[in-house]
Amino acid sequence: MPAEIHLQAIGVVHSPRQVAEDDHWGPVLSEIRLESWLPEESLYGLEDFSHAEIIFFFHQVPEEKIETAARHPRNNPAWPRVGIFAQRSKNRPTRLGLTTVRILRRAGRSLFVQGLDAIDGTPVLDIKPVMQEFQPRGEVRQPGWVSDLMRDYWEKKEAGA
Repeated sequence: MPAEIHLQAIGVVHSPRQVAEDDHWGPVLSEIRLESWLPEESLYGLEDFSHAEIIFFFHQVPEEKIETAARHPRNNPAWPRVGIFAQRSKNRPTRLGLTTVRILRRAGRSLFVQGLDAIDGTPVLDIKPVMQEFQPRGEVRQPGWVSDLMRDYWEKKEAGA
């Protein structure tokens, strides 16, 4: 039996994106507002970093949509069947998301960020500053299909598209 873990959100995302979409997250500006049980000083010093890692919960993924086996990413048969842990799908067993965002500013109990691929109302579980010493050491490699999948993920959506 797997260990059961209970987590309490530390904040919530306020974003113009109301619906989870596959692409165009780069220009999205979001506010992460701390929950009332955390003091404002929890965020002190975070504005001195350029980036942060945001760990969040995909709260709108119903249990029946959770994937545990191999599948084609985005159900695209042109890409190989790979296990759920070889992709970053929201339909993963833990429903956890992780994104590196640009920190724009801190104001009171809020952190303003760019490039957070989480929709409005998403519970935030943790915020960690990005430190060079925790970045990958050595070459990073990935299969070619990943670059195809991510081609428009961070790009601005073209007008009329």
